[in-house]
Amino acid sequence: MQAYVYKSQRKQDTYVYLAARDAFDAIPDALKATLAPFAFVLEVALTPNRRLALADAEQVRANLIERGFHLQMPPPPVAPVKVPRRND
Repeated sequence: MQAYVYKSQRKQDTYVYLAARDAFDAIPDALKATLAPFAFVLEVALTPNRRLALADAEQVRANLIERGFHLQMPPPPVAPVKVPRRND
C-alpha cells in the first residue's frame, strides 16, 4: 500500500498520511481547517515490514483503509529531569 505524507504548515511536527495523492477530501473539514495548508513530504510504501519513526505502520495502514487518512501528531514533550542537589 502506498501512502502520501503531507506536513501541516500551521501545526509544527504534524503530518497527514493519505491513501491517494492530494486526496484532501478524506480529511474532515474541521481538521483540515486547523491544519491546512499542507506541503507534500514523501511517498512511502507501507509494506508489512515497514517501520516508521513516529508511527505504527500497521495502524497507519488500518486508518488509511478505514478513513482514507492518518493523522500523526507531534510526540508529547518530555518532562525535565530533576537532578538532586549535592549539599556541599
